[in-house]
Amino acid sequence: MSDDLQRHRAAIDAIDDEIVRLVSERAAHARAIGEIKGGGLIYRPEREAQILRRVQEINPGPLSGESVARLMREVMSACLALEKPLTVAYLGPQGTFTQAAAQKHFGHAAHTRASASIDDVFREVEAGTADYGVVPVENSTGGAVGTTLDRLLQTPLKICGEVDLRVHQFLLRKPGATGAVTKVYSHAQSLVQCHEWLNRTLPATERVAVVSNAEAARLASENDSVAAIAGETAAELYGLDKVADNIEDKPDNTTRFLVIGQHDSAPSGRDKTSLVMSAKNRPGAVYDLLTPLARHEVSMTKLESRPSRIGLWDYVFFVDIDGHREDPRVAQALAELGDKSSLLKILGSYPAAVI
Repeated sequence: MSDDLQRHRAAIDAIDDEIVRLVSERAAHARAIGEIKGGGLIYRPEREAQILRRVQEINPGPLSGESVARLMREVMSACLALEKPLTVAYLGPQGTFTQAAAQKHFGHAAHTRASASIDDVFREVEAGTADYGVVPVENSTGGAVGTTLDRLLQTPLKICGEVDLRVHQFLLRKPGATGAVTKVYSHAQSLVQCHEWLNRTLPATERVAVVSNAEAARLASENDSVAAIAGETAAELYGLDKVADNIEDKPDNTTRFLVIGQHDSAPSGRDKTSLVMSAKNRPGAVYDLLTPLARHEVSMTKLESRPSRIGLWDYVFFVDIDGHREDPRVAQALAELGDKSSLLKILGSYPAAVI
């Protein structure tokens, strides 16, 4: 063994010893903070976002800022579990992209629990059987998830975080399957995300939408003649072969998820606010709704219309804006919106996605 190799390995061993000591010291402080809180909120989204941004800013490399933030997320997750392991409901079954988003946001020390539907995720958090929930809200290719938007209009829960997850899709089959594919199972959103690839590669194959990609993988694991479109986690979970990699039509295919809970977040310094509003039934009403945002220089990042389910051709508008509801300009704009709209519901203010 060369002297240079031995020297580097000795240095790594010494650094590892110091990392363990410092992580343990951090965990002791986290536990002490939990005792000081005495039963108050354990998870503070704004504090975690500030820590993750800070470690990215001070990161000297060679690891990327995203890699450093992911490492810190797991450290925070383990420390948080010393106070109280969080239970996080997600759209199941196990192996979905929503579970991956929950683990990305809360770390692997949190207890993730599969729910059969988006409605069930909301119900678990509303009933207190889960501390938080993670639900998909939109995909950069497939658009908005209507069920999530509809439930946000109805629920007393608040949005307290968001997760952006790059989504890579794979065509999966049972090991050893060689015959023609008669059906392709996947979630409806994933079928949309892979629409052009399917048109080119399997144009005559029946496409069947199921409740989740993981359910599609389960079905493919039981039948040699079918395939599933799903992610790597589902492939590993159900022991499937990846027949084709990265088949999504857009290479930057990204799904946005929302974290829902009994509270939203205090200002973190880089926040979003989500709201739903309805215009009064008169000419120029929608224009009037948007003018307070322009007047107070509040940037709108999303505008999505949905049927209100109250009356025929009656719509509500889901809006995302930059800033926290406590920021002066945002607060003034929201106050004016309240006067101009027939409905205004603040769905939550929360840190913008960090990693």
